[in-house]
Amino acid sequence: MINNNIIEQVTDFKFLGYRIAENKSDLEDKLQTYNKINGAIRRHFGKQMNKETKLRIHNITAKAALKFGSEAWVLRKREEERLEAAQMKFLRHLLGITKLDKEKNALGKKTGAQNIVKEIKQFQIKWLQHVQRTDRNRLPRQVLKYRPEGRRNIGRPKKRWRDQLHFED
Repeated sequence: MINNNIIEQVTDFKFLGYRIAENKSDLEDKLQTYNKINGAIRRHFGKQMNKETKLRIHNITAKAALKFGSEAWVLRKREEERLEAAQMKFLRHLLGITKLDKEKNALGKKTGAQNIVKEIKQFQIKWLQHVQRTDRNRLPRQVLKYRPEGRRNIGRPKKRWRDQLHFED
């Protein structure tokens, strides 16, 4: 309740283009947007535009939309595979290769496209370095150094952001 007004409680919402939800990840929304943009590139620029131009449009629009907010993602193996599959789908179409041709590894070399998962990891490392350079009293740095009190739940621990970057204090 704020100023005698009851605030509705919701399970998910979007804030500045980033989905905050109980059971859905932001990655689902980003992959959907990425695929929509790639579909628009295929539909509108089909055969009349050369491959280099389509790849540049892809890098400027689709990749940027996918990577927005990815600094905070914790990527599991399955999510990395989904990201790579979405990128390969676009690159296969760009080169006119079908799945039956079985040319997965050569696509990145033929187009000069960098693996999207590697780009996201580099993006996260860049963010980590930025946070480490900030003043000690800034909130992102305090959150990075935070260690909760108490014990963890029984079972395999959830993968944390710091674990995937092999971050050491």
